[in-house]
Amino acid sequence: MSEHASRSTVRLVPDVAGGTTLGVSRAALLALIAVFAGATLVGVEVSLQTQAVVYLFGMVAMNLPHGGFEHFNNLRRRTTEFQLRYVGLYLGSIAAFVALLFLAPVAGLALAISVAVAKGGHGGLHVMDATYGTDHLQTNRQRALAALVRGGAVMAVPIFFFPETFHTFSAIMVDIFEPGGLTAVSPYFDTTRWLIGAGYGALVVAHLGLGYLRSSGTGSYAADLFETLLLVAYFAVVPVVVAVGLYFPLWYSARQVARTTAVDDDTAEESNGEGLLAVLDSNDTRLVALGAWGVLIAGSIATFGLAALLWALSSRPLGGATLPIGLVAFWSIFISIIALPHVVIGSWYDRDRGIWYVP
Repeated sequence: MSEHASRSTVRLVPDVAGGTTLGVSRAALLALIAVFAGATLVGVEVSLQTQAVVYLFGMVAMNLPHGGFEHFNNLRRRTTEFQLRYVGLYLGSIAAFVALLFLAPVAGLALAISVAVAKGGHGGLHVMDATYGTDHLQTNRQRALAALVRGGAVMAVPIFFFPETFHTFSAIMVDIFEPGGLTAVSPYFDTTRWLIGAGYGALVVAHLGLGYLRSSGTGSYAADLFETLLLVAYFAVVPVVVAVGLYFPLWYSARQVARTTAVDDDTAEESNGEGLLAVLDSNDTRLVALGAWGVLIAGSIATFGLAALLWALSSRPLGGATLPIGLVAFWSIFISIIALPHVVIGSWYDRDRGIWYVP
């Protein structure tokens, strides 16, 4: 076998730093595809109530702690001035998003969908940078296309393959802020679905075709090809509520762990042992343990405090739906609200060492 062919072979567990975690994420999606494809073949249908429970378990119990860790790890060893500015911008963007949802909930829903695409796409792009490489992505436009395709799988594919469920939950999310607010655009949903499906399909072909032409045999293109098609298959086969609920803990978060593993720990730092989290760099293990406990408690109070505030401000926090379906809609909106600054402030603003940092 030639060197080119050998290096281009896709392995379930890539031979790179963080490869084991990448392998776990790939295996998890393959297993879910097999389970739900099999269920479809034998005529077994998972109820929406059951899907909602799976979603809540995945997004709240499994994935939420990782989001907090990303910010916590990013803010360590940063100056107090930077930390305060970071938190201020974070809270300001949350307030702006909440205001948009109350003033124009349909636009707010569109922004929420865009946030999910940006988070999945750009987060995934940085995982590629840190692990098996992106030498087949040779321009900024090509990198943007790759991010759009990877992130777009999270929303565009379910919109096409599970239109009724997607529309139902979209309507409930809008109803949290304006009952019946999606009615005006609902008649266009079927047309939009086909346009999104065709447009996304064209982007996938462009991304994979251009990547093939610019591949150099290092294996990065083969890995990208495999994972892109895996994501498309996953969101096409697994029911959308389960797919989204398990995608973030089993794919997004797991792969960010792989990125962290691959990144050298000896990175450039703004400060050493300074800032509001300086206690975590103390030589006294008791202080470190106490500080870590305090950060965990403060983060939990802040997160669920914001959720409680949104609940109190909304006249119909469940959007008129029953438990647990209403909770899925509420949590989807809430997690989008805190995900906006997660992307914009945590990564795009903090270009020196953001949450998706790769040296």
